[in-house]
Amino acid sequence: MNGARSLGVVAGMLAEAALIAPRHRARATGARSGRAAALAEALLAEGCTMLASFGLAGGLDPRLVPGSLVLPRRILGPDGQIFETDAAWRARLGALAGAHESGAILGSERALATAADKAHAHARTGALAVDMESHEVARVAHARGVPFIAVRAIADPAGRAIPPAALRGIAPDGGTRSLAVMCAILARPWQLPALLRLAGDSRRAVGTLRRVALLGNGALGVDIA
Repeated sequence: MNGARSLGVVAGMLAEAALIAPRHRARATGARSGRAAALAEALLAEGCTMLASFGLAGGLDPRLVPGSLVLPRRILGPDGQIFETDAAWRARLGALAGAHESGAILGSERALATAADKAHAHARTGALAVDMESHEVARVAHARGVPFIAVRAIADPAGRAIPPAALRGIAPDGGTRSLAVMCAILARPWQLPALLRLAGDSRRAVGTLRRVALLGNGALGVDIA
């Protein structure tokens, strides 16, 4: 993984992209799966020679706790396609990162918000986690013949639902909509304990991502000349 490299990163939210953006190009989908492929293509058009999917994920394997790091060997597309991640890149980052999981991540076009949805997806696919960007970025990387890796940290574990208020808090540009969340809580205040717990779990996951982003001599453990 040496030589002149330019890393392009696709994340779901601006806060995730900001962990990479000081050093490398990063774009946020606003948690809209359909934008991930277009953003990956745009990054390649800007001169990037490597692609990464980076951010939070939902846990599917009940063993994974908030903040767990997943560096998957493969991405399972919702249409049944399977995309392998770059083995050498993943091995280097894994050695630097220490403890992590390395099975499969499931790509989804929508958030799996309930524990039942997550349990069904895990039983059907055996995937460790789910996100909404990795499969689209992987599809572009494989079509264009560039190295690809996914770096994901568990925010909502398998046994917990995502409160509906949280899903209303993501703006189309990947920022946050605090007013929308507040309105949702005022309408259904019983969501507040679950929302606070999710916020704490997400902070743990962001801490994991921040640590991993700085590993090695370049972002995500890559030596970039």
